[in-house]
Amino acid sequence: MGNREDLLAGARQCLFDKGYARTTVRDIATASGVSMAAIGYHFGSKEALLTAALAEATEEWGDRLARTVTAADTSPDPLRRFASHWDAIRASVTADRGLWAATFDALSHPETRAQLAERTEDARAGLARLFEGDEGDGAGRSVGALYQALLIGIAAQSLIDGETAPSGSELAEGLRRITEVRDATPD
Repeated sequence: MGNREDLLAGARQCLFDKGYARTTVRDIATASGVSMAAIGYHFGSKEALLTAALAEATEEWGDRLARTVTAADTSPDPLRRFASHWDAIRASVTADRGLWAATFDALSHPETRAQLAERTEDARAGLARLFEGDEGDGAGRSVGALYQALLIGIAAQSLIDGETAPSGSELAEGLRRITEVRDATPD
């Protein structure tokens, strides 16, 4: 690996170990085995490097997630499939706790928020394709937005207390209850 790749790897390690806000230039240089000056040369700032490392790690997580969801239950029953997918997601969030903790930590930094905002539509479209096979029609945006909200919520609840974060079955049951057609005839 070259200095740039070493810096990204060191920054990623620091993000997962210390978080976005507590990582220093010295921490990254030590973890990467590269001089502190190289951060400015390759990335311009510590924040730009941390944001690049977080984006790279998130993209890799997304690739793993796609493989996990694809391998999950393919039942024709949409609620069973939904539950299976969300159980897989919850397990993935738990396995990549450092990534999610760093992501939430990074949200307080304007540079990172701006980059995440730029990727929001792509993230939503990707989630709609992943879960529903949606190829970007008008419904895809709303479906992707729903999945993104669920993902962020599951991630936050898993970080707060992984034992009480909802299971896929609990989410599916909640969805079933919300969408259940009720008799509209007054009693």
